[in-house]
Formats: sequence, C-alpha cells, structure tokens
Amino acid sequence: MTKPVVAIVGRPNVGKSTIFNRIVGERVAIVEDMPGVTRDRIYSKGEWLNREFNLIDTGGIELGDEPLLIQMRAQAELAIKEADVIIFIVNGREGITSADQEVAKILFRSDKPVVLGVNKIDNPDMQEELYEFYSLGMDTPYPISGSHGLGLGDLLDQVIKHFPEEEEDPYDEDTIRISLIGRPNVGKSSIVNAMLGEERVIVSNIPGTTRDAIDTPFTRDEQDYVLIDTAGMRKRGKVYEATEKYSVLRSLKAIERSNVVLVVINAEEGLIEQDKKIAGYAHEAGRAVIIVVNKWDAVAKDDKTMKNFETKLREELLFLTYAPILFVSAKTKQRLHTVLPMVKKVSENHHLRVPTNVLNDMIMDAVAMNPTPTDKGKRLKINYVTQVAVEPPTFVFFVNEPELMHFSYERFLENRLRATFDFEGTPIKIFARKKNV
Repeated sequence: MTKPVVAIVGRPNVGKSTIFNRIVGERVAIVEDMPGVTRDRIYSKGEWLNREFNLIDTGGIELGDEPLLIQMRAQAELAIKEADVIIFIVNGREGITSADQEVAKILFRSDKPVVLGVNKIDNPDMQEELYEFYSLGMDTPYPISGSHGLGLGDLLDQVIKHFPEEEEDPYDEDTIRISLIGRPNVGKSSIVNAMLGEERVIVSNIPGTTRDAIDTPFTRDEQDYVLIDTAGMRKRGKVYEATEKYSVLRSLKAIERSNVVLVVINAEEGLIEQDKKIAGYAHEAGRAVIIVVNKWDAVAKDDKTMKNFETKLREELLFLTYAPILFVSAKTKQRLHTVLPMVKKVSENHHLRVPTNVLNDMIMDAVAMNPTPTDKGKRLKINYVTQVAVEPPTFVFFVNEPELMHFSYERFLENRLRATFDFEGTPIKIFARKKNV
C-alpha cells in the first residue's frame, strides 16, 4: 500500500539537501554551500527500521521569480498538504532567524506532526545551542549533523512514530488496479470518462485510500478493475500551478497502489522531460506499464506519422522498451477500446511464473548460443536459475562469481527471456547470487 510521505522543510542553506542525501543513502540532490542550488531530483525513497517512506526535499521546488520568503512559505504549505510527517531543519550555528520563525508559524498552524532537527551540531560541546530552539514550540529539538550523519537515527526514530497506520486494501486480490499518470492537461480525466462512458456501467466514486485520489471500481467481461484517477487530485491555487513537480508526488502515491500504470502523453506536445520523470517512477516501482498517447485526433498525419512518433518515444524512453504504445483519442474515442484488453494482458504478464525446468532449459540454450563472459581469465558459470517473485517477474541466477555478470550479458539474458516468454508490458528483475558450495 501507499508509503508514508516525509517532507524536509526549512529556510535556504540549513542543510536540507545534505540531510536528504544522508537519509536516502545516495547523492541525489546537488549540494553546494550556497542557497538555492538544489535541483531535481527532489523525491526519493527512504527506509528506517524496516519502514519505507517517500522523502521530499522541498528546497528543490522553485517558484520562478517569486521573492524568497514567498517561496519558502509556499514550500512549507506544499509540505503540509502532501506530507504525513514534516522534518523542520534549522541551523544550530546561526540560531533562530526571522525566516525560521516564519516557517515555524506555518507548520505550527498545521495538524501535521513536525519533528525539529537542529543541524550542524557536530560535537557534544555544542549541545547548549539547542535550548534556544525550544522557543519555536516544536517539542524536543534533535541535534544532528547532516555532513557527519550524527543524530539522524534519533530523528528518524521520532519520525516513524508519527507514521499513519497501514490501511487495508479494500479490493479483492484479483481486481486489476489501474492508475493514469502524467502531467496536467494530457487528458487523464477525459480518458477515464470516455472509458467508463463507453462501457455504460454503473459506477460509484468511493474515496481512495490515498488522500485526494478518486477510485472508480467497475467490471467488464467478468474482470474487476479499479481506476485510480490522479487527475481527480485537484491542484490548489497558484502554488500548484507554478510547481508542476508536485504532480510527480501525487503520481507516486497512485503508482504504489497500482498493478498497471498508464503513462499518458499529450500527442500535440509530444514527450517532454517531465513525462520522462513520471514514467521513470512507474518503471522503478516495478509496475506493468502502458504508454498511452492521447489527443491523437488533433495531430496532422500521413502514413509515417505514427511510426515516427513511436520511434522517437522509444529513443527517449529507453528504460521502457517493454511497454506497449497505444495511440488514442478520448475526445473521439478512437482506439480507446484497445486499452482495457491491453491492461488485462500486461497484468497477466506481470504475474507470469515460468516453470523452473523450462526456465533452466531456456537459459542453457541461451548460454550455448552466446557463451558467458570472461574477466582476467575467469569465466562466468551459471549453475541454476529460479524465479523468486512476480509483480514484476524476478529471477535469481546462482553463479560462481556474481561480479562476472556484466550488465551487457544481463541485458542479453533479459532479451532471451522476453523472446521466449510473453513479458510485454512488465519489467523484469535479474539478480546474480553466489552459489553456495
């Protein structure tokens, strides 16, 4: 189900991005010792004590030419609306500033739990610097050092205490959950309405288990579906108009609840960078993916237009080579009837389990056709292969030396799996493990 959302909030140059990187365990944000340098990407996954969550670095949200104070206020308000828990970062070396007090007022008025982190407390002699921060009214201030990783464990212990209880899935296991993701104005709502209108089913909108989503359950040909409509998540005023990046966060929540993700692209505008980022999250989450090019009726065409468009999409979305592409029009309902059959097909492929004996025979044939690589005189030996999971199909190769499994050979094995079995629409995961002697 949906992971909790944690937002890191604070004025510029208090170390938000450094702390973000420490928590996610990789250098995701760009960090320099000057205000305003954080760029994409501002969303990542964190984990603490086996609890996974989505983490936002609000410093990456820019509002054009707006003055800094207005930007900070907007970032804090966005965090309040989107996050389950907020980490408020202040600079322990500089003390409380008027900007800190401004952010604190906004957070204090919210009903969201706030955990206060006093950054740049690098040694025990600086503990006395903490007392001043009690005046912000945020309960216990936690001394931390983003650059050295000190104190983050205590901070995260407090953060996960505020996570909401995990919600039960209201739908049967056989129900196919479909989310439509994409930038504003690509036509997600129109596709939902056209699909439901075409089926002429009685639908009842029920509140989604994710805030702001609209779930629409329906049945076709004895198969139960749920449309998770991210287009139902209304933008809230000027801030949302100016921060399209937050459409990614709303898409993330829907992706996590889905089996199949429809990545909707506006045919009139073509693919832009934001589309790639949103599609990337669906791929990383291991969901089945269909690329839906909407508003195809509005494109001037000849006999090569569709082929050229598809070629360009494939070149730009190299990580989604497995995803089928559908060209539709919600307005005219052109080819809209192809969407649900493809959803059902890729969902079945997402659940496909290959018998172990068939799998190993196939891999032996592949190795005979293209022998395993060597490195410094040592050859990769594949002893045994087994499928350990579905959604997505996941394979473990037991080998003599995992480091000999080069990326290019792993890609060859994936291609052979796809050529032998129908994995259209679903990513495949391959892991190499050392065979126990």
